[in-house]
Amino acid sequence: MFESLTERLQGIFDKLARRGKLTEDDVNAGLREVRLALLEADVNYKVVKDFIARVKERAVGAEVMRSLTPAQQVIKIVHEELIATLGEPSKVDLSGPPPHVIMLVGLQGSGKTTTAAKLALRLRKSGQRPLLVAADTYRPAAVTQLEVLGRQLDIPVHSEGVKVPPPTICANALEHAAAAAYSVVIMDTAGRLHIDDEMMSELEKIKQLTRPQEVLLVADAMTGQDAVRVASDFHQRVGLTGLILTKVDGDARGGAAISIRAVTGVPIKFLGVGEKTDALEPFHPDRLASRILGMGDVLSLIEKAQAEMDQAQTMAMGQKLLTGEFNLEDFLAQLQQMKKLGPLSQLLEMIPGFANISKEISPELTDKQMKRVEAIISSMTREERLNPRIINASRKRRIARGSGTTVQEVNALLSQFRQMQRMMKRLGQRRGMSGLMSLFR
Repeated sequence: MFESLTERLQGIFDKLARRGKLTEDDVNAGLREVRLALLEADVNYKVVKDFIARVKERAVGAEVMRSLTPAQQVIKIVHEELIATLGEPSKVDLSGPPPHVIMLVGLQGSGKTTTAAKLALRLRKSGQRPLLVAADTYRPAAVTQLEVLGRQLDIPVHSEGVKVPPPTICANALEHAAAAAYSVVIMDTAGRLHIDDEMMSELEKIKQLTRPQEVLLVADAMTGQDAVRVASDFHQRVGLTGLILTKVDGDARGGAAISIRAVTGVPIKFLGVGEKTDALEPFHPDRLASRILGMGDVLSLIEKAQAEMDQAQTMAMGQKLLTGEFNLEDFLAQLQQMKKLGPLSQLLEMIPGFANISKEISPELTDKQMKRVEAIISSMTREERLNPRIINASRKRRIARGSGTTVQEVNALLSQFRQMQRMMKRLGQRRGMSGLMSLFR
């Protein structure tokens, strides 16, 4: 996520840090480079101009010049002003009596149908009872796609085929939701160009009939400035209440995410960070700013782990790790839990100091490596997993054949596993069990 911008900014700040005490010329030169980096990341020109002006006003004052760590102060100021540019966090409005109506709008191909399903799943996990509405009667197979997603997630879908007008479908869905006690209605409308007056009028009619609490624009983050222009035009016609940026995981620049709130005044509510139905994150400006600056996002990582991983199993595993008693069966169980959290490269982005490492790791390569390790351990007997010391040459040959790998790869895994055992045991002895166990809570 935003790899190019993160790399550029880290390079600029590293250069400032090497200078020690900073002069006003040093700060100005650094900010010129930040300005170029933001423009190259496709951030709106006016947004960049205002951002640099605010940073400069603070950075050339006593706040930085008298600081013992001036480069760190500059980074702190950039971080704070980046958060201000990204705007305040904003939750979906579910106030008042149900059913609450959410209308999704946007261009064709922005990912509205998949996003509708992701949003329904997230709301159900928070205790809501969602109903999806297939109101895209223009795109071939759009209704079928939403129905398939609904079946996969066990979320009901209201559809009336492709011949009934979308405003009628939405109005009927609202009546059905009220009668069947659904708490949230999510309407997947057809993709349309913001300059298509007839199609935009249809959205206005849907809004008039259903009175949605939320009108959310689903925009492709990878389109950069186009996403900002589209958001401005949709906002003028239908009055947006929020934005969902999709394909953020594939956006190396970050221009849309940084610009869109400042230009439109409409808050970002969610980020689409992958193709899976659970890959929809609430938007936290402070966390995104930290990730852009290569500072990681530990809070999101913890939340993800708490949601996906078995807490009791993790605690028990932590205890075994720190005594050096964990075996290959435990290791396999942890690998399978980690896979639920997503690609390793994305997880490393969230850990402070690991952003550069994540750029060097191909998600596809990592996935292959993890599958290979899983295959090797799965080819062992339970006795071998519990006591790897009994794995002799003939057993290694059998394990290699069974896993489709080589004896050398089996040896490498066993060697790395023994090193990890020794390292964790030393760590537990050095820092004490009680202190280290708090890391697993």
